[in-house]
Amino acid sequence: MKNVVDFLLQLQQNNNKTWFDAHRSQYQEAQAEFHTFVEQLIEGIARFDPTVAGLTVKDCTYRIYRDTRFSPDKTPYKSHMGAYVCRGGKKSGYAGYYFHVEPSGRGMLGGNLLSAGLYCAEPKVVKSVREEIDDHGAELEAAICAATGFTLCRDNALKRVPAGFPADHPYAEYLKLKDVLLEKSFDNKQLLAGHLLERTLEDFHRTIPFINQLNRAVEYAFEEM
Repeated sequence: MKNVVDFLLQLQQNNNKTWFDAHRSQYQEAQAEFHTFVEQLIEGIARFDPTVAGLTVKDCTYRIYRDTRFSPDKTPYKSHMGAYVCRGGKKSGYAGYYFHVEPSGRGMLGGNLLSAGLYCAEPKVVKSVREEIDDHGAELEAAICAATGFTLCRDNALKRVPAGFPADHPYAEYLKLKDVLLEKSFDNKQLLAGHLLERTLEDFHRTIPFINQLNRAVEYAFEEM
């Protein structure tokens, strides 16, 4: 990941088209290194989650160009690289595994991150997930506990239990979630240390009960839509 880190750190300090065009070959080297890792990541995840088998790098990665139309930040390029590996690819709406490289710590997510779960799901999917929690909250809590090293993201959660569920529900804190995500941050030293792929796969493997339960709710929602 050294080429990726070096390029992204420079890009953050020179986020403009003139610099990017002059360093396009460096970007292409960094992108190739990242894509090689993602290809291996997909193959590794498929060994414990067969629903992602056959995905391509393109199915899981994102363009470096930012959509600045509705943003006050007009810098043209993202200063991170990310890959979302999930059943059907990044746009499918299923829960999955996100690998994020952001070595500066001052960009989109504030640093390097592993994440597993659902982000910005459609309202009917969120409703289905809450019904799953209502019926099988203890199973979800066990899945969260099994994902050692990860923490539950509580960003963007509701302040109150959503309508239709009792305020004293035993899993009220889970019902408040709009994004149901487990997260694990890691620094640049860990990113550049050996066996990154193996360590990442070990981490994601521990989230498989969590992913499977969420996707059970996603499947139900899609059947009803």
